[in-house]
Amino acid sequence: MCGRFVSTTTPQDLVSLLGELRWDPAETFAPSWNVAPTDPVPAVLERVDRETGEILRQLRPLRWGLVPSWSKDPSGGARMINARSETVDTKPAFRKAFTARRCVIPADGYFEWREVPAGAGTKKYKQPYFLSTGGVMLMAGLYEFWRDSTRPEDDPLAWLATATVITTDASDSAGRVHDRMPLTIAPDDLATWLSPAHTDRTELHHLLRRPDGDLRVRAVPTTVNSVRNNGPELLATAPDPLGLAD
Repeated sequence: MCGRFVSTTTPQDLVSLLGELRWDPAETFAPSWNVAPTDPVPAVLERVDRETGEILRQLRPLRWGLVPSWSKDPSGGARMINARSETVDTKPAFRKAFTARRCVIPADGYFEWREVPAGAGTKKYKQPYFLSTGGVMLMAGLYEFWRDSTRPEDDPLAWLATATVITTDASDSAGRVHDRMPLTIAPDDLATWLSPAHTDRTELHHLLRRPDGDLRVRAVPTTVNSVRNNGPELLATAPDPLGLAD
């Protein structure tokens, strides 16, 4: 599971990391310390330019929660924020995107929760933890386009672009908090992962990796539990009642 994450990397930072990258200056990529399902997320992908035929690497905002092109409506997207790596190439909701529409979603890290039992005079509650590598995580993702048939094709709202994050069994450090974790794509593998020309499922699976090294685990304030809260203070170190932090 990866249900919330932090995204503060600027387009300029991504250029330094990934090389040439294009984006619409009119698009805003505001930092977020509490990205939640159905929020817009920055995604790096490659698409063929209709005018030149050139494949361009782009930074685009996508709504988090994949809506398959065949869906009757977009309401189910919030339940498809993650795709399991074990079945991503066979499940109807994801298999086409896995072979044709792949992306990476940059993140500073992500949140997971563990329940703290009730104690003397205290109620049980969920303690959030922030897991990170200390650098930019290029989370492996898929994207799709959904057409709203009730709107004319030239309506800007006629098309909805959405994305999902691919997950796997957690490594030892991340597994202390949750049994699933996001997979990442190494910068050296990015060209192959993003290329629409690469469709071999086995080769694509080989590109999916757990983040390099053990993830750092840190307890953070419970204010992150509400999606209404957003700011760098959400990453402050908090007491760890369960002893799971590094």
